[in-house]
Amino acid sequence: MGAPLPLKWDVENNVAWKIPLPDAGNSTPVIWKDRIYLTQAIRDKNLRLLICLDRRTGKILWQSGPTFEGEEKTHRSNPYCAASPTTDGDRIYAQFGSAGVYCFDTNGKVVWKRDLGKQEHIWGYSSSPVLDGDRCILYFGPGENSFMVALNKFTGETEWKHDEPDWKFGKRTDGFRGRDGEGVVGSFTSPLLIDTKGRRELVMSFPTQLVALDPANGSPLWSCDGLNPLVYTSPIYADGILVSMGGYNGSTIAVRAGGKGNVTQERRLWKEVRSKKNYIGSGVIHQGYIYVLNSGGFLECIELESGNKVYEERLKGKGAKGESWSSLLLSGDLIYAINQSGDTFIVKASPEFQLLGTNALGEMTNSSIVAKGNELYIRTHEHLWCIRDSGIGPVGITPVP
Repeated sequence: MGAPLPLKWDVENNVAWKIPLPDAGNSTPVIWKDRIYLTQAIRDKNLRLLICLDRRTGKILWQSGPTFEGEEKTHRSNPYCAASPTTDGDRIYAQFGSAGVYCFDTNGKVVWKRDLGKQEHIWGYSSSPVLDGDRCILYFGPGENSFMVALNKFTGETEWKHDEPDWKFGKRTDGFRGRDGEGVVGSFTSPLLIDTKGRRELVMSFPTQLVALDPANGSPLWSCDGLNPLVYTSPIYADGILVSMGGYNGSTIAVRAGGKGNVTQERRLWKEVRSKKNYIGSGVIHQGYIYVLNSGGFLECIELESGNKVYEERLKGKGAKGESWSSLLLSGDLIYAINQSGDTFIVKASPEFQLLGTNALGEMTNSSIVAKGNELYIRTHEHLWCIRDSGIGPVGITPVP
């Protein structure tokens, strides 16, 4: 077992390095050995970039990506390049919305690119690609003509395509009904690959439905009703059970993985329709309990099998913004949760609430914390931070060219 993750830090202590970023961004960095990959938009230059950094020092090794001058909608709180990249160590894959899907080699050279059309939604996009064998699978949406697609990871050619289900809903119970009853619709989630009883499933939270596809060919395996039409969090999975949480004032469902066709009646364990709770960041599951930090900054503990809430505790830090869009990090029996002020809370993964520490960076963030070895990586709107429990301060600041 490696060294434990840091428990205490601030802007000066236990900071191995930090680098300034050229613009705000919500995507989360990914790490492969000694490389860090980060998607980054620079709005005033119309750039959509993949940045590669040296994990040991934070030095920028290269940056590569297209210039996109076309019109692309998004919300002011969701900057372009909100989707995180993915990598197999030899190539890195990034989804840039209307600017296309790009495959880079480890030197930043473009191996292939695909134009999947115009990404059109008033709040932009955030779904990240996943790799399965020789396929790069991603959700191109939300908006009209949204779909799942598998691209050959070596050539970018389409292997299969699955259109978003023809969602239908009656009277909405969530927070975006709108005057005409339809309001805002869309999924901002990333797909999840699972293995259940020897079968590989690609699970996606679409508007109104949790759907499983065969990742080899995109054919539908099963679906479960009960989600609201606006979904942010990605599905989470443990002990044979999938949990999907809808967005603003939406619904949560738990379903046993597997089955065939519409499994709502036979495999859905429970459904909760909320009136006030909003989920944007994804939760974690540990020893039969779900933990999720709702967007208001309250940590919830929920029984996995029953859906019964065990506790709901506000996480209050030093910063003025206690809300959170970030997903949780689970390390052993510790949960790392971060809010928009850059306050990180360390909580015991236990049905008894235990707050073990609070650490402040004082910078806005909507990204999620990443762990590698004995280090934590935190992307804020201003910097990328490397936190290491070493007792040393910053070793230097490397500017982005």
